[in-house]
Amino acid sequence: MNEYEVILKPYVTEKAMMLIEKENKLTFIVRRDANRKQVKWAVEKIFNVKVDSVNMLITREGKKAIVKLKPEYRADEIAVRIGIF
Repeated sequence: MNEYEVILKPYVTEKAMMLIEKENKLTFIVRRDANRKQVKWAVEKIFNVKVDSVNMLITREGKKAIVKLKPEYRADEIAVRIGIF
């Protein structure tokens, strides 16, 4: 499985935007069978950043991954690259 198969799309809501601004976290919808290590690997490879932690939730929209970046990387810069901001 390559990194683009693990992460399906960014998840954009008001709460997700506040996480970007205040806590340096990005939110993605990921494959249902993806685990934390796969999500961490995929985000690091796609965006060329270092990941601090990954939290996973299962919602109606699918499996959601909240990815906290290391302090030296900025989530808002990644969000601009993705096209969220």
